Amino acid sequence: MSGPAAGRRGPLLLGVRHHGPGSARAVRAALDAARPAAVLIEGPPEGDALLALAADPGMRPPVALLAHAADDPGRAAFWPLAAFSPEWVAIRWAQEQEVPVPVRFIDLPAAHTLAARTGTDPDGADSVRLDPLAVLAETAGYDDPERWWEDVVEHRGPGAADPLGAFEALGEAMGALREAYGDGGHARDRVREAYMRQRMRAARREFGDGYAVVCGAWHVPALGARTTAAADKALLTGLPKVKVETAWVPWTHRRLARAGGYGAGITSPGWYAHLFAARDRPVERWLTKVAGLLREEDRQVSPAHVIEAVRLAGTLAAMRGRPLPGLTETLEAVRAVMCDGSDVPLALIEDRLVVGDVLGEVPDGAPVVPLQRDLTRQQRSLRLKAEARERELELDLRKDTDAAKSVLLHRLRLLGIDWGAPATSRGSTGTFRETWRLRWEPELSVRVAEAGIWGTTVVAAATAKAEADAAGATELGEVTALAERCLLAGLSGALPAVLRALADRAALDTDVARLAKALPALARSLRYGDVRGTDASALATVAGGLAERICVALPPACAAGLDAEAAAELRGHVDAVHGAIGLLDEEGLRERWSAVLRVLAGRDRVPGLIRGRAARLLLDDGRLPADETARLMGLALSPAAPPPDAAGWIEGFAQDGTLLVHDERLLALIDSWLAGVPEGAFTDVLPLLRRTFGAYEPGVRRSLGELVRRGRSPKPAPGGAPAGFAPALDPSRADAVLPVLALLLSGPPA
Repeated sequence: MSGPAAGRRGPLLLGVRHHGPGSARAVRAALDAARPAAVLIEGPPEGDALLALAADPGMRPPVALLAHAADDPGRAAFWPLAAFSPEWVAIRWAQEQEVPVPVRFIDLPAAHTLAARTGTDPDGADSVRLDPLAVLAETAGYDDPERWWEDVVEHRGPGAADPLGAFEALGEAMGALREAYGDGGHARDRVREAYMRQRMRAARREFGDGYAVVCGAWHVPALGARTTAAADKALLTGLPKVKVETAWVPWTHRRLARAGGYGAGITSPGWYAHLFAARDRPVERWLTKVAGLLREEDRQVSPAHVIEAVRLAGTLAAMRGRPLPGLTETLEAVRAVMCDGSDVPLALIEDRLVVGDVLGEVPDGAPVVPLQRDLTRQQRSLRLKAEARERELELDLRKDTDAAKSVLLHRLRLLGIDWGAPATSRGSTGTFRETWRLRWEPELSVRVAEAGIWGTTVVAAATAKAEADAAGATELGEVTALAERCLLAGLSGALPAVLRALADRAALDTDVARLAKALPALARSLRYGDVRGTDASALATVAGGLAERICVALPPACAAGLDAEAAAELRGHVDAVHGAIGLLDEEGLRERWSAVLRVLAGRDRVPGLIRGRAARLLLDDGRLPADETARLMGLALSPAAPPPDAAGWIEGFAQDGTLLVHDERLLALIDSWLAGVPEGAFTDVLPLLRRTFGAYEPGVRRSLGELVRRGRSPKPAPGGAPAGFAPALDPSRADAVLPVLALLLSGPPA
């Protein structure tokens, strides 16, 4: 070593705060002054082979070193590095020298770390651990460790006379803490530090004492302590071990805000990145960024606001005895001056700037699993960029590119890689449109590695995963949902295996409720298959057979002495099956289903809720004349009918109040029945009636009230038609709407 460190004995121990911009600047200054012959860094040694990629122009932090068990990719750990991380600064310093300086990781190998656990936090997030910064801050009279760190480190500035003095002071403080608290409640640190000392001994044999160690300040006292090689070896004997694979993966500022990897979650990574990048006037530059963000949100923020906010932040810092305004003073100034005291725009600033959505990049030459390489290729081909900020993606499935994007996202979801989640569309609700909510999280890199066991490409992996899921499914509903997902994902290769499993489960299942649950998914699959151009003819055969079995089994199931809860569940199944059969284009099926509904509507043993619903579905489809509907209602609401059963019939029939508004005969029957309910039974049926009529739109309830106020009997119009209706259809007026309907359906005008 040369410079200020020349007279020091032993290696240069640089204790840092992980992801601390002040520590990062101090590390660079110390390395410039000491000029060590090698740099050792806290991190898994398996990453040594990947360190050269840090110098690649395509590597843009934040990034993370990912290590996972070769035979179990879900057992993984991340070691994240930001541009303001001291470890990253040390790596880049070593690589930027005229003669590159050797740089190595010296922490406990990931092979041991991953063998001992199954999570993704190498520091053990479930254990209680001492926070050294919190103890030092409390000792100094601070109630906030972040504020203490800003005052003593971040505001210290890069121009200190002795670049190594801060590390010596911090090392002494940590030494006092280690004497008082030992390992701080985390016994695993002793094993890690024993391994680090072993690596330091190896570096001493190669470089003498002319090397530097960059590690968490908590470890400095242990690394500088006098111990024997035998004692350290004893601590490391018998550690479990697994085969490990490593790679660089993109990381995000938002993910840095969580404790993980180094166990050093920071609350304001965006603010720290700004402090590291801004060499002068950090507060002024920060408030200028804030003003720009607020202007993008159409808020009136002028240069005068920025000037006043700078003054207020400085005044608050002076009143509190701080050397410079910190994040607390800056945000208080922003709230008062730029946000008019409101926390709403301030929340946006904290989300976008204090935390931030920066996503790192890894060069193309970085080692990845084959599945990740294929996914990256498709992302570029489809121009689907992975971004840390959540965004909505509207897809028109009639366009080839949008359809391909949809297929890719559905395939990834089937593999458990939830980059995108389906969302409700704000525009058209047609089957040709999809809305996705996208956000790339670093953990998805682990999911990609896990999915790599199924294949080397997205389509091959998704196909193999679907076939395995179909073979392992135990319920009919699981297989029907899988068939739907296969069609959405365009996995024609997986459909034969899925359909075989579907036919097997359907043949063995006798529960009409499970059959009824399965049919709607199949009907949707056929519908989306038509839109996407997917051949789903084999699925139509299975769906038709399933519908026939439901038609046979449903009437006995509905007449089996159901209680109110079971009747309500079956009513939902009847609705779902009715909608599904409307989507199935099979000859005679709709007539068969209508016959089933007629049986349900006219059988006394069927609960009133289901009878009323069956009658309403037949009426809406034009398969039950109005006179027959009135007859069924009269029977259901006769004095001989139990009031709860009659109220259930009304609930099933009058689910949509619009029918009663336009058919006063049916309304009159309900009104007459309600007026004749005995006083003792009225309290029993009132909750059912409130549930039925309370669900109507306010306008519908108001219209019904007006009709009842006018009288219970309908007022016949000339020709015997109800009031407001002509005695017969007017063809000329009906034909006038055809051009409008053709336009709405995107067809040629009639």
